[in-house]
Amino acid sequence: MRRWQVLAGVGMVWLAATAAAQAPYVAIEQRVDPQALAEVGLTPAQLQTLNRLLREADARAPAAPVAAAVPVPAGTPTPAPMFPGLDDGPINARVTGQVDGWAPGTVFTLDNGQQWQVLKGEMKLKASRANPEIVVVPGIAGRWFLQVDENLPKARVFRIR
Repeated sequence: MRRWQVLAGVGMVWLAATAAAQAPYVAIEQRVDPQALAEVGLTPAQLQTLNRLLREADARAPAAPVAAAVPVPAGTPTPAPMFPGLDDGPINARVTGQVDGWAPGTVFTLDNGQQWQVLKGEMKLKASRANPEIVVVPGIAGRWFLQVDENLPKARVFRIR
């Protein structure tokens, strides 16, 4: 049984060598652990024959095809992302006006013109903040979260403008 495992290993090494770019042939003795090779029990003549057969097979094997980049015509629509929202980056902006907390329904107007409405989450700030810097962070499946401070909970929001 062990002999077949070693021979299978030798075969896999051979397959890997043929799948790789056509590098010069490397003898079995240099590819396989000497102890594993000794367990197979090949005579020097058998080893030489095996190396010759593998070298000839390498020479006959066609070079692995290299895939060329296919140019994309202008105007071709880009495919939808696998997980909507995760491909978008965070939005850094300032809220226009005072922020003393939020609850579902609260609308935040940002200095970049966007408006975000709170869907989930409720928070009352200890101190009101004037025009605070915020980050709107994308989540999975198109969800967005508004973060006023990294130490505070985020509000789940959706964009209304």
